[in-house]
Amino acid sequence: MPERHAPMDLVIRDARVIDGTGGPSYRADVAVRDGRIAQICREGTPRPSGARTLDADGRVLAPGFIDMHAHSDLAILRDADHSAKAAQGVTLEVLGQDGLSYAPTDETTLAAVREAITGWNGDGSDIDFDWHTVGGYLDRIDRQGTAVNAAYLVPQGSVRMLAMGWDDRPATDDELATMKRLVAEGMEQGAMGMSSGLTYTPGMYASDAELTQLCRVVASLGGYYCPHHRSYGAGALEAYAEMVALTREAGCALHLAHATMNFGVNKGRAPELLALLDAALEEGADITLDTYPYTPGCTTLVAMLPSWANEGGPEATLARLADPATAARIRHVMEVEGADGCHGVPIEWDAIEISGVSNPALASYVGATVAESAAARGEEPWVTAHRLLTEDRLGSTILQHVGHEENVRAIMQHRVHTGGSDGILQGAKPHPRAYGTFPQYLGRYVRELGVLSLEECVAHLSGRPAARLRLPDRGLVREGYMADLVVFDPETVAAGSTFEAPRALPTGIPHVLVAGRPVIEDGRRTDVLAGRAVRRQAC
Repeated sequence: MPERHAPMDLVIRDARVIDGTGGPSYRADVAVRDGRIAQICREGTPRPSGARTLDADGRVLAPGFIDMHAHSDLAILRDADHSAKAAQGVTLEVLGQDGLSYAPTDETTLAAVREAITGWNGDGSDIDFDWHTVGGYLDRIDRQGTAVNAAYLVPQGSVRMLAMGWDDRPATDDELATMKRLVAEGMEQGAMGMSSGLTYTPGMYASDAELTQLCRVVASLGGYYCPHHRSYGAGALEAYAEMVALTREAGCALHLAHATMNFGVNKGRAPELLALLDAALEEGADITLDTYPYTPGCTTLVAMLPSWANEGGPEATLARLADPATAARIRHVMEVEGADGCHGVPIEWDAIEISGVSNPALASYVGATVAESAAARGEEPWVTAHRLLTEDRLGSTILQHVGHEENVRAIMQHRVHTGGSDGILQGAKPHPRAYGTFPQYLGRYVRELGVLSLEECVAHLSGRPAARLRLPDRGLVREGYMADLVVFDPETVAAGSTFEAPRALPTGIPHVLVAGRPVIEDGRRTDVLAGRAVRRQAC
């Protein structure tokens, strides 16, 4: 811990400290030295002095927020500004989500991953991919510096692809051994755990037995498993129960990604999910979850297809779409039976809004639902969707308007809840959660609706996620902790982003510090790149 009487680099004066524990706020001056909180001087005690002073004027000083589910894997490398996160008060985001990312890979699988998740991160043509390992990716972040810190999860789909390609079949013993080794290597190089995308190929082809074996590796190294599980629609409760049982069998901590209950079949059913989790928690399970404070979801259009249509990778999918008989079969499954990619629910084209395209010639589709675009062109919605899939080479992103407000509110109040934006930064009209999740919690759900108290909400967004990540010196305003801090005005903080203007920045967050350095100062982005890779602490 820094010496209490050493000169301070910065003193934040007259702050209302909300420390991330959920406890009551208090007035204090907070002094920073060498990137850490050196002193907290409560009201009535001697005031510290420093080279710089920041007057909080009674506004809240809180730990920087932790985005537990982010898709900034390439954005943090291409966008030094990264105000999408920094301006929200985010000081750490967790990448490598939904089972697909850029490490570990080899040349062949890297090309396949880049194509498969173009809708999430762009095609990567502007990135120098000078890594293939998890450690290499984290080292690249450290060399380059970023606006905010970044942690990483080993993506199980990428691991499976590297071990056995895109095949929908059980892994052999040798392939499973390879996957276990890759997961272990990724964690030993700094990953916090493992993610899966169990409605995305090829990760969805893994059996529970295969996933259990991988989770045992994760558990042995002190990490957690973060699945996008097999259904958020029909069969959602069964899918949640599957993940709880699987991780209990493996002895592995579980973090449920974007834990929603969506589609008409799940309206009002959040209490059933919470009862399931409460029962497991009472039996000793280690479970947390994250959500974003909005009802629509966001993914890619190709993700709506049945899994068999995506077997073999993007080129195989495009070939199936080019075959009239196979395309007709895909349409029938999506519109009549309910594809597993659409969570077992027949697709509602009037709920699927195109939020971004890779092909500029298709820009006119952005901002309209597939049904609206089809009506304007005098064609059936499938014809419109098929055109987008093929001419955009599977790169179109969508907003899926299938959520329920009462479910969102119920889940965010749970004692193991944390915040995650699930923010996709690509496309002309991205989901506003990418730019607005954290001020949306503080402004709408705390101040306007009173769903959470301010102290409780800050704990959900800082201390609780830091505990899940097992970070011993982040997530709280405490002496000796990293000075990743946010100053905000609880009376004015609000998300600027809307569905009409999704990249508008928030208001009421004038200062954000990473390692004691200002990345947001007086509401404006500085040129500071204080963010670094945050690696798993050895257990």
